[in-house]
Amino acid sequence: MRADARKNYDRLLSVAHEVVTEHGADASMREIARRADVGLATLLRHFPTREALFDALLRENLDALTQKAVELEASSPADVALVSWFREGVAFVQIYRGVVDLIASANEDPESGLHASCAAVHEAGARLLQRAQTEGTARTDMQGADLFALMSGLGWIGEQAAFAPRGDYFFELIASAIVTNRPGDGHSA
Repeated sequence: MRADARKNYDRLLSVAHEVVTEHGADASMREIARRADVGLATLLRHFPTREALFDALLRENLDALTQKAVELEASSPADVALVSWFREGVAFVQIYRGVVDLIASANEDPESGLHASCAAVHEAGARLLQRAQTEGTARTDMQGADLFALMSGLGWIGEQAAFAPRGDYFFELIASAIVTNRPGDGHSA
């Protein structure tokens, strides 16, 4: 990619991040182009569809979440790694309103540009859960897919004005239901 094209691409992604953070998954392509100070044709040259734009925008975040799981797995006790990663995942789905539907669709659609990143992040979460289950610190009746359902639910809660102020409480409530027997806590679920 030429230097000027790369600069436009990076600028468009940066502006798309801002606009989607403000307006959610329904953000206007025209608004993104306007704020990036480029024509709609330039935006469409780089991202011919909304899906292509969201693929690029979300892939970076999903790949970072996958990498975070690898880092936590190598450096933290199983229960701490799982809860820390789960917190990162919830924060990610709360960045962009409405993104949960896009990610869920991509995970089920092998033709989606986001499928590989979604599958990798699901696998990373399942690995962290399995490690905590093996060590006896996470409930054994959960599957990796359950983590994403709970993440999605917490993301939705964060979007609701009535529930958002209690977001931390709900996170802790759900996390304590996942991680049930932390070493040294004196009790188990």
